[in-house]
Amino acid sequence: MMIQDSHRGTGFLLTDSARLLRKLMDRRLLPLDLSRAQWSILAILSNHDGLSQSQISSQLEIEKSTAGRLIDQVEKNGWIERRPIAGDRRLWGIHLTGQARQLLAQVERVVLDTRTEMLHGLSEEQQKSLSEMLQTVKSNLLAALEMDRSQLHDQRPEDGTS
Repeated sequence: MMIQDSHRGTGFLLTDSARLLRKLMDRRLLPLDLSRAQWSILAILSNHDGLSQSQISSQLEIEKSTAGRLIDQVEKNGWIERRPIAGDRRLWGIHLTGQARQLLAQVERVVLDTRTEMLHGLSEEQQKSLSEMLQTVKSNLLAALEMDRSQLHDQRPEDGTS
């Protein structure tokens, strides 16, 4: 039996909330000529300037190729620049430009205002509790993904064909 729409559970609420937040953030960042995905690159670099593409993809929990495309887009807009990492000719550090630092102040206002609206009606204690619960849910899902990966790996034929 399919889950009835009137019995929407936690998973549905999380999915719908995340979708609505993404949609709202994308709409509010549009006047800045910035997507939420592009902003996430800038946000990471604002705290850790000079990371490599691989480190950024790890922080965002996305594939390296996806991170590469995002980094290319952000670079075209003049918000980041690639610089060689001393001691390793293969790696490039990704750095914010002055233009990006000015943009981040505007973006921060959008993010904080949106967060305030999202959490309206929740006390500080409820907000903290919600964050802790969501972190637990995220950890549980990451563990389940890792377990599935391990089981999938264990089910592959030993002759190396799949």
